Amino acid sequence: MKIGIASDHGGFQLKEVIKAHLVDNGEEVVDYGCHSKESVDFPDYAKLVGESIIKKENQLGILCCGTGIGMSIAANKMKGIRAAVVGDVFSAKATKEHNNSNILCLGERVTGEGLACLIVDTWLQAEFLGGRHSNRIDGINKLETYYC
Repeated sequence: MKIGIASDHGGFQLKEVIKAHLVDNGEEVVDYGCHSKESVDFPDYAKLVGESIIKKENQLGILCCGTGIGMSIAANKMKGIRAAVVGDVFSAKATKEHNNSNILCLGERVTGEGLACLIVDTWLQAEFLGGRHSNRIDGINKLETYYC
């Protein structure tokens, strides 16, 4: 599986930890930046990862900022993206199983590195359950068509 990853300056350190963790576990990771703690605009990086998923260059994406909130708001503006801010393992599993999320958003200022790696692992291992949940994804897709 190919995973796109990016951050702004507020999530740079967490991105680096998660990237190393993924590589150590044999995952293929594409790093879209940023590459330092110098101030940048998070929507630019959310766009890069989101586009990579829409174009099927990556199957999933991970975005890090200070809280994960800004990245999720930006990513969710893109048609076909279902980005979820997650701060616990239960939500990581549920967002994949029920919402078929394709981008995981994490906050460096609110989530410790060890927990973040556990959240990532849980999210990657979870699978979309389909069934009644597919109807809900169809509803999200209709909202995108109607409002975008």
